[in-house]
Amino acid sequence: MRLPKFYNTYLTAFVATIGGALFGFDVSSMSAIIGTQQYLDYFNEPDSTLQGGITASMSAGSLVGSIIAGFFSDRLGRKKTIQFSCVLWAAGSILCCAAQNVAMLIFGRVLNEIRGKVIGIQQWSIEWGILIFYFIGYGCNYINSTASFRIPWGIQMVPAISLFLVLPMFPESPRWLASKGRWDECHEILANVHANGNREDPVVLVELMEIREIVELESSLNSSYAALFTKDMYKRTMVGVMAQVWQQLAGGNVMMSYVVYVFQMAGLSGDVNLIASAVQYVVFIADVVHATHLYLLYPVNVAASRLLTEASLGNLFCMSEASGPEGYRTDIKWVYRNGDQIKDVASWN
Repeated sequence: MRLPKFYNTYLTAFVATIGGALFGFDVSSMSAIIGTQQYLDYFNEPDSTLQGGITASMSAGSLVGSIIAGFFSDRLGRKKTIQFSCVLWAAGSILCCAAQNVAMLIFGRVLNEIRGKVIGIQQWSIEWGILIFYFIGYGCNYINSTASFRIPWGIQMVPAISLFLVLPMFPESPRWLASKGRWDECHEILANVHANGNREDPVVLVELMEIREIVELESSLNSSYAALFTKDMYKRTMVGVMAQVWQQLAGGNVMMSYVVYVFQMAGLSGDVNLIASAVQYVVFIADVVHATHLYLLYPVNVAASRLLTEASLGNLFCMSEASGPEGYRTDIKWVYRNGDQIKDVASWN
């Protein structure tokens, strides 16, 4: 049976954002669960080191995924790479859902996040994915069995399977087709996307010419990864790298992964803790709306500079508010359990 083909730009963009939602699911796949008694009992009250390893396994998978993403995308094409990633995601979700011990859980999370960096990540869908999955985990908290964490981890497969199934109905990247010398297919897709199949439309011909120029330029340059660190390029490379490094070191990941523990230290528990923890995910969505607004109002360079400045100051204030009050307490209880007691490993005067 011949599958229908869809070339609508907005529909294609919507399907692409499913990848971002998957990443968002994984970000909050632990935060609503690690504080539940069902999780703690089943995995034998993991201490801080072991829980840190479970949470960090996502980052380990991210490292692998980010390294292999370009290789597979260039050789297999965007669609096949994403479909392969969906298979990895589903396999990781099955392992997490069926986890019998910590090692199986960690391996499943690593496999999930290899997928996480291969699929294109759109910030808007990431934040919605985080929020939606957090409340899925919150709702399952009321199940008094291991199903309280197995069901949320299993639900992660649904969007991955959906994405895998619908991708054949959407076009391959015209730029990738051009890079492989498949110009007729590239031309056909551009015509269907921009001009309802009219191959002679001026917009189609201009974009086809631009793609041809870019492909020919890239072929003539014979570029390599080493070129990123040449005299002319290393500053640009470091700007891109350090922007990502400092974004990761700013503290946001701590709050995303361990916000439930932070509120436990502040004296909140039960439903109050879980609902309070969800507030930050709502704020994330509002931040994306604000960032989009800036990019619509200002030139890209002005918007980016202003956004980085505002975000840095806002992050400084929020992290100070989150950590500052605890500095005056002398009865701080650290975040992991030892048997039936929360272990006290540090205090401040």
